[in-house]
Amino acid sequence: MDIESVRGMLTTRRIGHPLIYLASVGSTMDVVRDMASDGGPEGLVVVADEQTAGRGRFGRTWIAPAGVNLSPSILVRPSVAVMKRLGIVAPLAVADAVRAVSGLDVSFKWPNDVRIGERKLCGVLIEGGFSGDRPTHAIVGIGLNVNLDAARYPEIADIATSIARELGRLVSREQTLAELLNAFERYYDAPDAESLRLAWRERLDTLGQDIAVTFGGRTEYGVAEDVDSDGALLLRRGDGSLTTIPAGEVTLRPPGTST
Repeated sequence: MDIESVRGMLTTRRIGHPLIYLASVGSTMDVVRDMASDGGPEGLVVVADEQTAGRGRFGRTWIAPAGVNLSPSILVRPSVAVMKRLGIVAPLAVADAVRAVSGLDVSFKWPNDVRIGERKLCGVLIEGGFSGDRPTHAIVGIGLNVNLDAARYPEIADIATSIARELGRLVSREQTLAELLNAFERYYDAPDAESLRLAWRERLDTLGQDIAVTFGGRTEYGVAEDVDSDGALLLRRGDGSLTTIPAGEVTLRPPGTST
C-alpha cells in the first residue's frame, strides 16, 4: 500500500493524524489499544496490509489476507453522547467511501454490518475504555473487503462480497481508505445527531423484518420496528410489548416461525 498517497488525499484535521502503516500484524485493534493506554492522540489510525488474527464481533475471525482488504483501527476520545453513536458513524462513513470509489450503494444490517444484497461487505467492531461512567477512549475497527476474492475462502464464499466482486474490477485501496477516513471525521464531528440517525435508518434493511436477536445470553423474538437516537433496536414482541436492545446478533425468521 502506498501510504503516502493516502496521506496526500486526506482532508481531515484529526482522523488519520498520525496514520501508521504496518505490513503485517495480528490485529490493528490490539496495536491501537496499547497506543491508547500510552496516551495516543484522538485521530490516530493504524492500518495493516495483512492481519493474521483479525476479529469481528462476538470473537469471530475476520479474514484479512495481504494486499486486498482494508482493516484500519481508529482511536477516538469521545463524549458519552458521541460514544453511543459510533455504531452509526462508522457504517455511514463506509457507505460514503464505497460510493465514492465505485458508485455502489450499500445497506446496513443492524447493528452495523454493511452489505450489498445479502452478502456482507464490511464489519465494524467498537471497543471502549472507561473511567467510571466516562469514556476515556474508543477504538473503531473497520474490516472492509475491497479486492477480496471471497470464493477462495469456503467459510465465507456464500455470505461475503467485496467492492471488486461487485464491480468486476479491482479498485484503489489507497483512495478507498482516504475516502473512508475523510467521511468518518465528517460524521464524527456532525452536530446534528438526529440527521445521522435518519441517514443510517434509511439504509437499515433489518427494519420491518421478523427477527430473532441474541444478546446478553438470551434471545428475543419479534418485529424490528425502529431504532432510537443511540442506534438501539426497538423490537415489537409477539405479545405487543416493545423492548429496546442496544446490540445483538440478528437472524431473520422464516414466515410462520413461532417462539
